[in-house]
Amino acid sequence: MSGTIAHDPPPATGGGRPGAPLIVTEDAGLLDDLLRLCAAAGATPEVHHTVPEPRGGWEAAPLVLVGDDAARRVRGAARRPGVVLVGRDQDDSGVWRRAVEIGADHVLMLPDGEQWLVDRIADVAEGVGRPALTVGVIGGRGGAGASTLACALAVTSAREGLRTLLVDADPWAADSTWLSEETAKGLRWPAFAASHGRVGGGALEESLPELHSLRVLSWDRGDCLAVPPRAVRAVLAAARRGGGIVVVDLPRRVDDGVAEVLAQLDLGLLVVPAELRAVAAAGRVASAVGMVLRDLRVAVRGPYAPGLDDREVARLLGLPLAGDVPVEPALQRPHEAGRPPGASGRGPLARFCKEFWERALVEARTA
Repeated sequence: MSGTIAHDPPPATGGGRPGAPLIVTEDAGLLDDLLRLCAAAGATPEVHHTVPEPRGGWEAAPLVLVGDDAARRVRGAARRPGVVLVGRDQDDSGVWRRAVEIGADHVLMLPDGEQWLVDRIADVAEGVGRPALTVGVIGGRGGAGASTLACALAVTSAREGLRTLLVDADPWAADSTWLSEETAKGLRWPAFAASHGRVGGGALEESLPELHSLRVLSWDRGDCLAVPPRAVRAVLAAARRGGGIVVVDLPRRVDDGVAEVLAQLDLGLLVVPAELRAVAAAGRVASAVGMVLRDLRVAVRGPYAPGLDDREVARLLGLPLAGDVPVEPALQRPHEAGRPPGASGRGPLARFCKEFWERALVEARTA
C-alpha cells in the first residue's frame, strides 16, 4: 500500500552529505529494513530518533523517511517537501491523519512499497536532472550505414565535451571495432541480462568500456545472449539518467527488447540510401518503428538514383528530413581502418553530425 499527498517536488540538497536521505525512527525492525533499502539504492542515510538538532539537517536532506512510530515526535518540525511516512500496518486508517499532521507528501507501507522506495532513494542519491537526449539510429535496409552514423554522432558529441554513451542494441550485427573492442576493459550486454528494477546510472557508466572519450555498451561476440526486455528497459533508463547524450544503434527488426528502447528515445534517425528499393524497404521499417516512436526522421545517404533527391525520399516515406548524410572518404582508406567515423573532427560527416547536434540540442532545450 502506498499513496501520495500532492506537494511540490523536493528541492535539491542544500547541505550536509549530498544525496543522503534522513531516517527518523526508533523502531529497530523498521530501521533495519530502511537501511537495507538505502543500501540497495546506493545511499548512506543519516539516522535520528527525532528531528535532528540543529534542524538544518531536517531541511537540507533531499528525502526524509519518517517511521510511523516517530510521527508524533516530528509533528512540530518545519514543513517541507520530500517527506515520506513509512509504516507496516496495512489496516491502520489513522496513518493518513498522521501524514497530514507532519506534512508528508507520501504514505508508504512495507513490504509492498519497497521497490518504489528504492527508486525514490536512488533518485536523490544520484541526483535527478534533465535526462540525456537519446537518439536512435536505424537502417532502412541492410548496409544503409546506420552503425557508421551512430558512431559518428557519438564521437562528435564526446568531442564537443558532452557526456556521451553509445549503445549497440543489435546482438546480431556484424562485429565492428567502432562499437566493441574486445581488449577494452568493461562489461558488455550479457552482464546485464539479469537486471530488473533499477540500475544505478553512475555504476552503469563506470562499468562500461571507455573508447574515444565515450562509454560504449556493446555485445560479447563470443556467445550471443538474448537480454530480456525488462533488463533492456532498466539499463537504458539508467543510461539516460546521467544526462548528456545517448546514441543507440538499432536493428531493423522490432522485437520486445527493441520496443523498450524505442519507448525511451527522444527521436530516431532512419538512414536510407537514395534508391527506390531501399526506400521501399525503409517504408516497412518506418511502419514498425512508428508504432512506438513518434519522432522519426529520415537521413538520406547518396549516391542518388536518377529522379531522387533527399526531399523526394523524405516525401515518399512521409517523414521529416533530417538531412543528407555525406560519405566519409577517409573511411575507405586502409590506413584509417579501425578509426571511428568522425574522429578527426574534419570532413563532411563530422560537419553533418556537429550541425545535427546543434539543432537537436536547441530543440531539446525549448521543448
